[in-house]
Amino acid sequence: MVDVLRVPFPVLQSSPSLSFKPRLCPLIPPSRRLHLKSNPLLFPLFSSSPSFFKLPLRCSSSSMPLQLSSLSQDSLLYSRAYWVTKTIIAWNVDVVEGSCYLYASKVAALSVTDNGIQGHDLEIKLEEDRSGLPPNVIEKFPHIRDYRAFKLPPVLDAKNLVKCQLAVAEFNSQGKCRNATGLQLPGVLDELFSYDGPLGAFYSAEAVSLCLWAPTAQAVYAHIYKDPVGGSPLEIIPLEETNGVWSTKGPKSWEGCYYMYEVSVYHPSTLHIEKCYANDPYARGLSADGKRTLFVNLHADDLKPEGWDELADMKPDILSFSDISIYELHIRDFSANDDTVNADFRGGYMAFTLKDSAGVLHLKKLSKAGITHVHLLPTFQFAAVDDEKENWKYVDSKILEKLPPDSAEQQEKITAIQDDDAYNWGYNPVLWGVPKGSYSSDPNGPCRIVEFRKMIQALTHIGLRVVLDVVYNHLHANGPFDKDSVLDKIVPGYYLRRNTDGCIENSTCVNNTASEHYMVERLIIDDLLSWAINYKVDGFRFDLMGHIMKRTMVKAKDALCSLTKERNGVDGSRIYIYGEGWDFGEVAKNGRGINASQFNICGTGIGSFNDRIRDAMLGGSPFGPPLQQGFVTGLLLEPNGHDHGTKDVEKAMLASAKDHIQVGLAANLRGFVLTDFEGKERKGSEVLCYGGTPVGYAFCPTETVNYVSAHDNETLFDIISLKTPVGISVEDRCRMNHFATSIIALTQGIPFFHAGDEMLRSKSLDRDSYNSGDWFNRLDFTYNSNNWGVGLPPKQKNENSWPLIQPRLADPSFKPQRSHILAAVENFTDVLRIRYSTPLFRLRTANAIQLPFVTLRTHDSETEDQRLLPPERVRFHNTGPSWVPGFIVMSIEDGNEGIPGLSHFSYIVVVFNACPTEESFSSPTLRGRTLQLHPIQVTSTDETVKKSSYEASTGCFTVPARTASVFVEPRKK
Repeated sequence: MVDVLRVPFPVLQSSPSLSFKPRLCPLIPPSRRLHLKSNPLLFPLFSSSPSFFKLPLRCSSSSMPLQLSSLSQDSLLYSRAYWVTKTIIAWNVDVVEGSCYLYASKVAALSVTDNGIQGHDLEIKLEEDRSGLPPNVIEKFPHIRDYRAFKLPPVLDAKNLVKCQLAVAEFNSQGKCRNATGLQLPGVLDELFSYDGPLGAFYSAEAVSLCLWAPTAQAVYAHIYKDPVGGSPLEIIPLEETNGVWSTKGPKSWEGCYYMYEVSVYHPSTLHIEKCYANDPYARGLSADGKRTLFVNLHADDLKPEGWDELADMKPDILSFSDISIYELHIRDFSANDDTVNADFRGGYMAFTLKDSAGVLHLKKLSKAGITHVHLLPTFQFAAVDDEKENWKYVDSKILEKLPPDSAEQQEKITAIQDDDAYNWGYNPVLWGVPKGSYSSDPNGPCRIVEFRKMIQALTHIGLRVVLDVVYNHLHANGPFDKDSVLDKIVPGYYLRRNTDGCIENSTCVNNTASEHYMVERLIIDDLLSWAINYKVDGFRFDLMGHIMKRTMVKAKDALCSLTKERNGVDGSRIYIYGEGWDFGEVAKNGRGINASQFNICGTGIGSFNDRIRDAMLGGSPFGPPLQQGFVTGLLLEPNGHDHGTKDVEKAMLASAKDHIQVGLAANLRGFVLTDFEGKERKGSEVLCYGGTPVGYAFCPTETVNYVSAHDNETLFDIISLKTPVGISVEDRCRMNHFATSIIALTQGIPFFHAGDEMLRSKSLDRDSYNSGDWFNRLDFTYNSNNWGVGLPPKQKNENSWPLIQPRLADPSFKPQRSHILAAVENFTDVLRIRYSTPLFRLRTANAIQLPFVTLRTHDSETEDQRLLPPERVRFHNTGPSWVPGFIVMSIEDGNEGIPGLSHFSYIVVVFNACPTEESFSSPTLRGRTLQLHPIQVTSTDETVKKSSYEASTGCFTVPARTASVFVEPRKK
């Protein structure tokens, strides 16, 4: 998620002070300019002979800065013009009496002078099209809708021209150059080279074939290696190009070997023809740290664990996506500190295959209670963790354990090695389609593939489906030299989204990708299909989904849904996708096309995280004052000293938070009608937050993923410990932790839990533990410790809050004991069991949640009988201006007498009491019912919830402090 940055910025591409490598370009005199009307080579522009591009290549080792002319502010370092179709260039210049020209150099020899562009092979005059850009171009590139359109001759050999260094220049009426810039090419590349054929490596009984999409490349070679690292290539094979796709065929003996591509291509970041060495973008195997691509046939029998082909038939049943509940887990967190796991398996894929480790037993417990899906943080090949375990650095935990709980020494020792240890969340993708090598026993060869499959298989046997966290919104590296750069070496300037200066957008963290470009979208969809088919995963969580186009997400969903057991070995209709629909950066408000934001994605069946319920429960937002309180953390009812305003302001804030939570409890449906705290009937979309942003946005329940904590920001227990008054007891904080998870567990929609929520997990108040090592991210499935008080969290992201954090960590009364952790686990599994005790907590449609009537047709008559159901199956009481502060009362009714119900309960009332004391609430509409405490709570080990009561004669509910009590009315037989 984007709440906090996880990846350090490299030198920003947009910096005006960047040093560039020298352009060794002998200038061509003006007399040799080739004008359109006199150029005999224009039809075609260049020879198609393979020998044409056997050009002298500049070595990539120089670091001398580029010397610019007085036009440097509009130089070729920038790409401010767009070649959008074969015959149109868009540029934001006002040419009145002057003229514009396009220039090309096949050896990248262009230079800028006051007299214009020198060093070109070709000069073409551009004619302005006064009608402007056509609608299809504006739809594809809305951010340049107001640019001028300049026409190119339709006979231009554009397919060869895109392989050159290109620039446009504007001249005044006296012929003096006023403006010059490079071009962005994705528009014309999509028009001329969009391709749906094979890409990557393909295997037959006799041969191995390679296909690479690289339309701007001048030459491509495949270097074939026997070993994963070192040594000379066995062969260097030239690839042949057909319409932008380079291909070759080799012997079957290549299988098991490695390869790299050598791509000779103009790179706009250096203004040179570069010789780039890159992995295959469609790699399915790698050597350690992605040094080379592995020739690996994922369909080979020796890569399949026993029973692999039948795994789809063993998947746990999911009748509806509304039955899903998600547990978010990092692979290394799961077992790195688990002494019940073999040391060789700790922190890796194979830890999930054990039968009785502490972690596996815990997952079995959660599965039995109701958790259906394990969401694994990034598992693809990412940067920042060496795949070779012998290169990892460690800090002796015995030394750390002796330090005070509020000491800064722990974080000093951890951060000193944080870029060389085994830990990172993994939101820094290098190659999307290959499992991460550091989690495998051997990062070379096919071991990572086999072990990943064994992990999926083992989780399936536990009764859990698997969701992969995919990060298609950005890449870790760019440019022609970085070892982790791949796509930007193959087709420079295409895969990464650029701003109007031609600099790479970084709003996601770094190197934003551009799914609005056809082949980027195709790569994303192909990658998803590979994971679904080859690894039989059951869902995908999209990091920063709002930075991906809605069209891409819908195509991906449709492609996954089309998979069948018979044809593909998986049931694609059971693959659930969801993501972060945040709307910010250059894509905000559809700035680059209709993006997959919360409001745009609804109606597609794709889920998005509901941050409204999180913020209402906890208070403020991850970016707000750290002590701002919410419904769960004591707002108004248990002040912590933070200045929220007057008591009237606090009461209004609490009432507003209650409304936001109620909309969330009703699946955050935009059409759900409730009575707000002012007594007004409002739809979910009319309840407002965040400066007028609607709370409700979903069309159906499964489009809402409700959560109160995730890997980003503080853990649930930590944020409660930070926001609540210092003087309350640890028992009270543990109670609040369970109260918060109970709200999420009993919502309509899909509940989502961060691993450890159920165990009072702490990261010692670290708000961004992406690179904080095993020490701050420890999980203890033996329930002996929740990891509270292991030192001040790392300085970089937490120092501003140290004055708040230090006294809390130093106070031993804040630390939960084993008994607290055990109680939290039991209470969590109880509330999950309640959720799955009846489908009324898992209603499948918006109409099932709030349906005004049902139309019945009798068998013996054509007449229709409109029989009223409850006006709201899900309904809230204790609403309006006279509400009891801190109380949410929700009822769920299962139809009227004579209408078949969904459940053995005809009526449910859930009372959420956030108050620090026992409270009562009476409602005339709830009188005279046969409600009783849910059987699971009656037999619970939680003695507090057993004190909950209902009095039928008055409709009065009495509920203990910080408790969610569920009352049920059995259906009359």
